Amino acid sequence: MSVQPTVVIIAEEAEFPRLVSARWQSERRVPDFTIVSGDVCASGGRDAFQLAIVGPVPADSLQKILLGTSGSAHAMIVVIDEAETAERLRAEFPRVLVLQRHEGWLDMLVLLAGETLRRIEAQSRASRAEASETASKRNAVLGQYVLEMRHSLNNALTSILGHSELLMLEPGAMGASERAQVTTIRNMGLRMHEILQRFSSLEKELTVAEASPEIEWRGQGRAAAVQ
Repeated sequence: MSVQPTVVIIAEEAEFPRLVSARWQSERRVPDFTIVSGDVCASGGRDAFQLAIVGPVPADSLQKILLGTSGSAHAMIVVIDEAETAERLRAEFPRVLVLQRHEGWLDMLVLLAGETLRRIEAQSRASRAEASETASKRNAVLGQYVLEMRHSLNNALTSILGHSELLMLEPGAMGASERAQVTTIRNMGLRMHEILQRFSSLEKELTVAEASPEIEWRGQGRAAAVQ
């Protein structure tokens, strides 16, 4: 599911954000806009947007904005009037996209911003897929370890169940409280044995499912039942 992106427009003149948002309405996908008159970091919205567009602002304000977001992972597009300032910013802040205002600059800005948002979304999907793959590998390793330790656990449970059964065969050797405790140990041991048996059953179901991909495997719902 795609999340609606948020674009922060930082500008001192009211006309700039109006022009940008109005031009963007003709695009297939329109983001949410947040208008900020100063530094976005100082406004407390540092993590609430994907792209920042900085309109023409005084040089000292622009320098403060760029330095304040230099360590941020957010994308930023700066619109500049002077060619000399644009070249200086490109050299000083290579991660910032600098666009000089000229004829057709508004169309170029929306095109550049749209491509930037699509790239950010693609990177986000890739990161989520990588995280999901890492979690799947971790779960697979854990599952393999459980299967490998199954026989050792069965042996330990066999000993616990055997000794508890022997103790319960001697009713006079224990009081009512001790006998109730041994009974609890025995019942929990049987419960653990059932769970381990379910692991064996799940392993067989997975093996059959891998050998016959057309068979729909429903083991996940059954596995939840033993929790």
